[in-house]
Amino acid sequence: MNTNPALPVVGFIGLGIMGRSMAGHLLAAGHRLHVYNRSRDKADELVARGATWQATPGEVAVHADVVITMVGYPHDVEEVYLSADGIVARARAGAILIDMTTSSPALAARIAAAAAERGIRALDAPVSGGDIGAREAKLAIMVGGEPAAFDAALPVLQRMGTNIVLQGGPGAGQHTKMCNQIVIASTVMGVCEGLAYARDAGLDAETVLKSIGGGAASGFQLNVLGARIIKGDFAPGFFIEHFIKDMGIALAEAERMRLELPGLALAKRLFDELKAKGYGRAGTQALFKHYEK
Repeated sequence: MNTNPALPVVGFIGLGIMGRSMAGHLLAAGHRLHVYNRSRDKADELVARGATWQATPGEVAVHADVVITMVGYPHDVEEVYLSADGIVARARAGAILIDMTTSSPALAARIAAAAAERGIRALDAPVSGGDIGAREAKLAIMVGGEPAAFDAALPVLQRMGTNIVLQGGPGAGQHTKMCNQIVIASTVMGVCEGLAYARDAGLDAETVLKSIGGGAASGFQLNVLGARIIKGDFAPGFFIEHFIKDMGIALAEAERMRLELPGLALAKRLFDELKAKGYGRAGTQALFKHYEK
């Protein structure tokens, strides 16, 4: 892989379903890439293409101008950023830290404050678009942080997404992602209920999708995940267990704001039931299992 020394060196931590593709786009664009993942085998392909493996997130930060994280849960984010040997403690002065995990808005603000004390800039930049968006570099990226840091990071973010918007200060990207997940929660229920109704009415689901997929009901949840449901494909583009985590964050934030969200609460209850039945690592479209007879 040919690298361009004029481009910033990027560190990427978290090489799951989405992170691996996102890091691959940066490598393909010519960035020197340092990587870390808890399961090293997930980094093998990138290392074979020219990325450099580092033993800890802190070691990634030592070598990078821009550090990107795409990990699982808020406690993972807190550990990789704020531990004694973590990213904030070891990053270069002037580095840009970009957490693309869906996480807590309050934690994003804490990371930004801790980074600022060391002369480091931090952005929270969660994404939407799932495995397809990651593979095609067409993610929507919702960013919180200072405008100057956003402007500096934008060329890197553009390697991974096409709809990249600065929403406000630290934490604003995470709040925007909560809006996204709240909309999805009720929408995916509607998709599953519509397809269950089609089944029980004796309709051909693919023919139904041809009609309603081009009307007012159209959208990713119906046209992409609905098509997977019809095929019986419940492989993850986004894990149910991670969506439950996101809904939990959103419900906690809503409670703090004294905002009642009954659709979100119902969706989380249904997904919790599916996880208890062993579907935590299935894709969110597996909610259709709730409607099976």
